[in-house]
Amino acid sequence: MIELIEANWPLLLVAFLIGLALAFLVFKANRRTRVTGETGDVLDEGASPAARNQALIDSGTPAAVAPARSEVPTQPEPPVAQPAERVQAPQPVVPPTPAGLAGTGAAVASATTTVEPAGDDLTRIKGVGPKLAARLDELGVAGFAQIAAWDEAEIDRVDAELGRFQGRIRRDNWVEQARFLAQGDTEGYEGRFGRLD
Repeated sequence: MIELIEANWPLLLVAFLIGLALAFLVFKANRRTRVTGETGDVLDEGASPAARNQALIDSGTPAAVAPARSEVPTQPEPPVAQPAERVQAPQPVVPPTPAGLAGTGAAVASATTTVEPAGDDLTRIKGVGPKLAARLDELGVAGFAQIAAWDEAEIDRVDAELGRFQGRIRRDNWVEQARFLAQGDTEGYEGRFGRLD
């Protein structure tokens, strides 16, 4: 028998290692715990909302004093508010132009009503950017005609309110620029101050 072991010892060693590995796998498989029953935990995916937790939040009662889950009455969910319907603003009605007045410009102008804009685009004045235009709007300055009518006292009053932009009114000659723009004289403006952007 010893001769048989000496001749086949590598095969016996491999068989022993395979047996040891199988024993380990069987032992490990028996130690693994298995869940056989189904639990209805509220934290499982797809579970209904946790009624107890919502009841605790709604009541303000601490968890230690709160009643058990079976004692908490279920509350109906509040109705979901439906989005309000959008109401369109009424469209302005423009009266039709009479056929007999179509040839005369003055008659047509008097027949239709014109709506004045809320204010001019003050950024068209060189030296007035978006921030400065917003500051002027805060000060009540909204149109070219308003700036064109400024006298020295008004320039000083507005200039004192401009903060770090102080001095721009006179340096960039806003009053003269505003005169051209208020009159709609683009050619005169561009001849004096350069191209309008």
